[in-house]
Order: sequence, then structure tokens, then C-alpha cells
Amino acid sequence: MVGQLIAGDDGSPVEEVGAWAKTKHEYLCRYVDISRGVRSRWLDPGKAGATLIDPFCGPGRCKIRGVKEFIDGGAVAAWKKSVDSNTPFSAVYIGDIEAERVEACEKRLRALNAPVVAFTGDAVATIKTFVSVLNPHGLNFAYLDPYNLQTLNFEMIRTLSGLRHIDMLVHVSQMDLQRNLDNYSSGDSAVFDAFIPGWRDSIKAGSVTATRQAILRYWSELVGRLGVWPSLEPKLITGPGNQPLYWLLLAAKHELALAFWKVAANKQKQGSLF
Repeated sequence: MVGQLIAGDDGSPVEEVGAWAKTKHEYLCRYVDISRGVRSRWLDPGKAGATLIDPFCGPGRCKIRGVKEFIDGGAVAAWKKSVDSNTPFSAVYIGDIEAERVEACEKRLRALNAPVVAFTGDAVATIKTFVSVLNPHGLNFAYLDPYNLQTLNFEMIRTLSGLRHIDMLVHVSQMDLQRNLDNYSSGDSAVFDAFIPGWRDSIKAGSVTATRQAILRYWSELVGRLGVWPSLEPKLITGPGNQPLYWLLLAAKHELALAFWKVAANKQKQGSLF
């Protein structure tokens, strides 16, 4: 499931999104900006570099649904913020399931002089390709922004966790979990098997609220077992009527990254993920 592509304001296709995408990109850019000092240490001559990874890049530009407003996609927004912070990523790895989206995003990034490397394909396979070709000693920041839980395959996080220096900003869909809990937890559904492997033996049935919390807790535990610790300071993105849509959550191997995210995510204080 991907968003609809329509004609853009710059001659290339764009994707229609909800207005809340602006908030999501704001927090993405806040983290890119706040982490600039650490990133700069990997950008000096002779260093291994600092990489941006986005396997769900889309076309690189979006139109807000219902209004005549266009905004940058996540990878483009993050690249621009790194440039504005005088610490531009030394490589930008992008991918998506559809070639048209990848080509549009790559075109937009190249127009901004970004050192982009583009692949088309399933995000799990694409991330494995990314990891196989990037500098293993570099600093890596992965932005995982799937459309739903079905495409948030845990294998992506497992692969990225093998990198020595990795921060991940992950979009975990609260709305998808809320709407489709019964379907995903049915005996013939494989969605949770990919999202949270081993859940059938680890999560006991309970009330709807308790089960959702148990699923999120178990997912966080699985990520932590890989040595990539999830932040306890998630950012809840909401839609019309303050409807919960999804969590943005940072997972990282270094406590400094978690401290950066705590600052980036809390312009207004929010409660715990659990």
C-alpha cells in the first residue's frame, strides 16, 4: 500500500499525504540538526563518513491533501537540514518499491547536489544491499517510514543493527495497530510474524488495550536485544481531532543519540509509549 502519485509543482510526480506529514518531517529535521556536532566528526578528511538511509523514500516531494501546499519528502528534508547545519551527509542511500518514486526522489536530491545512491525494490532486500556497500566504519542514520505495520519488517532492523554505528528513527503505526489488531492477530495472518517475530509464544491475549501495549513492549524488547536501544521518549503524531496516528521512536547503539532524540522529540512534553 502506497500513497497516490499526482503531478507535482516542479514537473516530477509527488505523493498526496495528510497534513501531519509536516509534523513528522519537523521532528526528523530537528534530530538531524541536533546531532550535527557528532556527525561532523565523521566528515573530516580521512574519516569514514556519515550516511542517511531511507528505504521508503517515495518521490521526494509531497502535496498536502485538500490544499495547494507542497512539502519536501523525508529524505530531501533531511538532506537540506544537514546542509543548513553545515554537516551534509557524505552519502544518501534511498530506495522504494516502485521505480517511478525512486527516480523522482533521486532527481530531486541530485538537483540539490546530494551524493545519492538509489535502489529499487523491497525494503528488506534494499537495506541488505545498502549495508553490503556502505562504509562499515561510518556513522549511519536510518529513517524507516513505512506505510503500515505490514511493511515494518523486523528483518530490516536486524540487518541495520549489524552496523557498528547506527541510529534509526522508526515510524510505528498506532492507527494500523488499533484498526487491524484482530486481523493481524488471527491465525492465518503473517503480518505480526514479520513485524514482531516470536509474538505467538510471547504475547498472551487480553483486553484490546493491554494487547496493543504488550505488542509495542515486545517489539521494543526485540529491538533492544539487538543492541539498538529504543528511546523511552517517543513522539506521538496525531491527526484531526487529536487522533493518534503513529509513533516516531529512535533506536540507537549510543546513549548520546537517545539524549539528542529526547531533546528533539519533546518540544511539548508527552507521556511514555507504554
